Amino acid sequence: MSDSPVSERIKEYVTRDDVVLFMKGTPIFPQCGFSSVVAQVLQHIGKDFESYNVLEDPELREGIKEYSDWPTIPQLYVRGEFVGGCDIVREMFESGELQQLIAGTE
Repeated sequence: MSDSPVSERIKEYVTRDDVVLFMKGTPIFPQCGFSSVVAQVLQHIGKDFESYNVLEDPELREGIKEYSDWPTIPQLYVRGEFVGGCDIVREMFESGELQQLIAGTE
């Protein structure tokens, strides 16, 4: 990963808030089913999270893929660490692992 301006911005985003979701659309108006699922899971857990709409910022949309070395969006970060995309988040939620991880942010 380079120290490009977008990488620095992403680093700031993921370290500023405990739970950060990069998604297509917003939690209120998701623009893809996968983003919707992850936002709903986080809302169900009841933990506040920050979200960034990659559709509004093409540089961020490409930069987050490079930053995480993960090709798809949504992407969830907890305490600055990449957790995963929709399938991983769903599996972690169903097993209770996500709730434990997020509970550690309180």
